[in-house]
Amino acid sequence: MTELFSPLKLASGHTLPNRIAKAAMEENMAEYGQVPGKALFNLYSRWAEGEPGLIITGNVMVAPDAMTGPGGVYLGKETLSNPSVKARFERWATAGKSGGSALYMQISHPGRQVYAAMKTDVVSASNTRLNMEGAAAKMFTDARALTGDEVKTMITRFADTAEAAQQAGFDGVQIHAAHGYLVAQFLSPLSNLRDDEWGGSLENRARFLLEIVRAVKARTGKGFGVAVKLNSADFQKGGYDENDALQVVKWLNKEGLDFVELSGGSYESAAMAGAAEEDNPSSTLLREIYFIEFAKHIQSAAKMPLMVTGGITRLETAQQALESGAVEIVGIARAFGFSPHLAKDWKAGENLNVAMALSNSNNKVFRVLSGMGMTKANLYAMGNGKAPKSKMSPLLAVIKGQIKQGKLTKQYRHWLERR
Repeated sequence: MTELFSPLKLASGHTLPNRIAKAAMEENMAEYGQVPGKALFNLYSRWAEGEPGLIITGNVMVAPDAMTGPGGVYLGKETLSNPSVKARFERWATAGKSGGSALYMQISHPGRQVYAAMKTDVVSASNTRLNMEGAAAKMFTDARALTGDEVKTMITRFADTAEAAQQAGFDGVQIHAAHGYLVAQFLSPLSNLRDDEWGGSLENRARFLLEIVRAVKARTGKGFGVAVKLNSADFQKGGYDENDALQVVKWLNKEGLDFVELSGGSYESAAMAGAAEEDNPSSTLLREIYFIEFAKHIQSAAKMPLMVTGGITRLETAQQALESGAVEIVGIARAFGFSPHLAKDWKAGENLNVAMALSNSNNKVFRVLSGMGMTKANLYAMGNGKAPKSKMSPLLAVIKGQIKQGKLTKQYRHWLERR
């Protein structure tokens, strides 16, 4: 039986003291200039006190003009040349590692999933646009295809960010190849319509990811962790599916990764937020760990440890996931927004079922948006040194989140125009 609190040795040589990962979620907490500041230092110090084996940051972007949100952190080749900015990233790393956790930076490019209000040059694998319904359709714009040279430049950007993360004191990086972001857009036949070496067959569509992994590892060397967050499926007809994921994992076996985190969906199909499985009544395990069945299938081919994140709020469920044999690491995201000392509590046999603010709306989209909004409200609170709340108004959380988004967008545009 795999014990939740047994250590795990990774390919990089890092040892996780337990198998609980505090997974990413806080992309809108940067200060002016898209740099970490007091809010992130406070938040990560609090999470570190809770002693998860691994902390994975939210998205850190590899390009200044491509953000998942206007309050995102950017780390590029030139960023650390400013001593005061370098000190900020070093302080962020120190905060995240202060409780003994390993700290990995999630590095990403959103591709076509960039809000139109940010008024940037939106790029993707091909000339495509997000297929959204209703008012959401106006939130995004057409993306242009990256040229062959730009694809190679993008690979270099990922390596630049990974090297900078290493210099700042992070233990590793997680390359985000899920949730419909740029790397996932290359993997999916619905968004990758190219007919060059980067498109067509799955082998060609996966080349972008594999070249990023190789470039990152070549730049950072032994002892620095490299992981991948990979969609198990897009949950769209004709898209990237479970069999594609299985083959990509087989190719990744040769790259010496620390682990692969399995997720799914995109902005068009928000499985990563629970929309795909939240109504599944068949078992508590399936309701609380959306992608565990995919992991069971992919585990047969994986030579690296697998991690699954999604919906876990109970110690019993986390233990069941490990006992299933499908995964070696259990990722927990939203619950850490309501209970930052969760891993430490569970080890002590306390707080076994985390109380979280929930919406009872019949509108699935609103449930997803309000769930994320209430979690982010707690992250902002903890960033300001306050305690998280388990009860709040879902509607008010969404409204406040939209107001904050608007202010951050103006701030981001001001910085981008002047850099």
